[in-house]
Parts: sequence; C-alpha cells; structure tokens
Amino acid sequence: PALGGSAHVLRRRPTAIAPTARHRDMRYEIRLRNVEPDDLPIFFEQQLDDDATRMAGFPSRDRAAFDAHWAKNILGNPAAVIQTILFADKVAGNIGSWRQDAFRFVGYWIGKEYWGRGIATRALGRMLLVVTERPLHAHVAKHNLASIRVLEKCGFKFEHEETGELLFVLRPAPEREERFGT
Repeated sequence: PALGGSAHVLRRRPTAIAPTARHRDMRYEIRLRNVEPDDLPIFFEQQLDDDATRMAGFPSRDRAAFDAHWAKNILGNPAAVIQTILFADKVAGNIGSWRQDAFRFVGYWIGKEYWGRGIATRALGRMLLVVTERPLHAHVAKHNLASIRVLEKCGFKFEHEETGELLFVLRPAPEREERFGT
C-alpha cells in the first residue's frame, strides 16, 4: 500500500438465513404408530375445527357419533389399516386405508395447527410403504388444493370428478422390461 499504510479488505460476514417454519419442521421425524385410546380425544377435537371441516368437505361429528364411527367403521373394521401420525412425538393426526366397494382407499386428517409443514406428504409416503395394495384410491374435496398437492407429490393421478369431490388413484408401477440383448 502507498504511504506505508496497511491494506484493509472489507469482508462481509456471511449472514445466517433464518429457516422458515417449514424448514425447521423438516428436522422432526414423522412417525406412524397404532392408534391408542388416548389419541381419540385429540382426533375428536381436530375434526371439530371449522376450517378443517370446510377443507375436508364434510361436517364434524358430535362425540357420540364420532365414537360410534371410530368403534365400528375404523377400529372395528378388520380390513382397515389406521395409524396415528406423530410429529415431534405429538399427535398430529391420523391416516388410514380401508376397503369400500371392492376398492382400497386412503385418507388422512391433520390437525390444523400442523398444516403447511409437509406432515401430510411425509405421512402418506410412509403409509404407502405399509399399504402396498394398488390401485389405491383417494377422494378429496375439489377446493382442497393442499391435499390435492399431497396426493400428486405421492404419485396419485387425477381420475375423475364425483359430485364436488375429485378421485385420485395411485396405480401399480409398470413392470420394467429387462433388455439384455434379447
């Protein structure tokens, strides 16, 4: 440097980018486990939320109807596979698969406080490893864009519309032909 001074190089320190809630939440594992009796009151409260029922496209049930539905159609159905979704070791919702009219379906319910964190997509991805039967069907309210996106991310394809609902189907992966010079 001229005149015997020292050179100073201005260097900016790298600024840490604050992670978004979604990125922070990706560090938490999503686990599926069997439904326990203590999960049912949480599921009941989750299905009472007005925004959630609008998104799902069907009304909530009162406690007696909820308990009867779970006892008979879900926990009492030997063909059903039902799991509690755990996020950071807290009950975030439930996911299940059942037979209906000779088809296998899948559906889930995520508590509103857990929306927008990628939980449904990760839970459905894990459920697809448990329920391997294909084709697998899913109904979704046509205005529920978040659930439509979850299904698409997991490989489901739009099939057709049925009275305000959309039917998505996950078909078996096509068999790959092995070509070794034949």
